[in-house]
Amino acid sequence: MIKKADIILLIIILAVGIPLSVLSLSAGTSGDRVRISLNGKVYGTYPLDEDRVVKVSAGGHTNHITIKDGQVSMSYSTCRNQVCVNTGAISKTKDSIVCLPNRVVVEIISHGSGKSGAGGDADVISG
Repeated sequence: MIKKADIILLIIILAVGIPLSVLSLSAGTSGDRVRISLNGKVYGTYPLDEDRVVKVSAGGHTNHITIKDGQVSMSYSTCRNQVCVNTGAISKTKDSIVCLPNRVVVEIISHGSGKSGAGGDADVISG
């Protein structure tokens, strides 16, 4: 049997949870770089403000990632389902495009975030 306290608790959880979820989903910021990963390893990082097409090929699979007008899209893929191609263009730091069959991940990042090939930025300065 549902008690009055259970209903009040549910209302409180919904009142706090829904706004936090909406805020979390809409809080992506504009990034300035595109990180492409293949098989869990960074394939390359490219500036978002330079138009180009990056071709990623491995194991007989091919993906074309198009960077244009500050947005990124998967313009071609040899995968069967084409979910990655139909995702559309992304431009915010919380956005990503994933091609699971070909194991390609495209992410928007900010200049100082994530792993870079040169070791990344220092996190802490000690004296």
